[in-house]
Amino acid sequence: MRLRFLLPAAVLVVLIVLFAFGLQHDPREVPSPLIGKPAPDFALRVVGEDTPFSRDDLLGRPLLVNFWASWCLACRVEHPLLMELARQGVEIVGIDYKDTDADGLRWLERHGNPYRHIVADERGSAGLDWGVYGVPETFVLDANGTIVHKHIGPIDEQAWRRTIQPLLTTAPARAATETR
Repeated sequence: MRLRFLLPAAVLVVLIVLFAFGLQHDPREVPSPLIGKPAPDFALRVVGEDTPFSRDDLLGRPLLVNFWASWCLACRVEHPLLMELARQGVEIVGIDYKDTDADGLRWLERHGNPYRHIVADERGSAGLDWGVYGVPETFVLDANGTIVHKHIGPIDEQAWRRTIQPLLTTAPARAATETR
């Protein structure tokens, strides 16, 4: 008889503890095992061309690698900021994720092109290797091609000023981080 009351009470206590623990963590932050490691190897092509593009093309200077797609609504939210960053001289490599060349190019023609290079990842294989689970996602790479930061979701002015811009100006010496 006593067990009938103790078992539900114990389950309730466990659920309350789990709920309290969950409230202390941001569910949007997903740790990336790639932070502090070299960007994954890949062999893709430039959108609209047969020109190859690989990890080696990312070396030599700090830059942003932005996974985006023409079908992505959140990508449109961050796009004006990416356009402004490109006007300021920030180098951004765009990886068109699970999209067609025609759709991606049409989207960029309509909204503007902030990318120094646009690379096609039609099957999403490079995205998988980079740990992308949704677009947009942006990676900050130092001059050695090491991922120093991953930003999940649209970049906004606050994320740019507080986190990403300082990493670009001090890469590769800054500590690795990840935010959303």
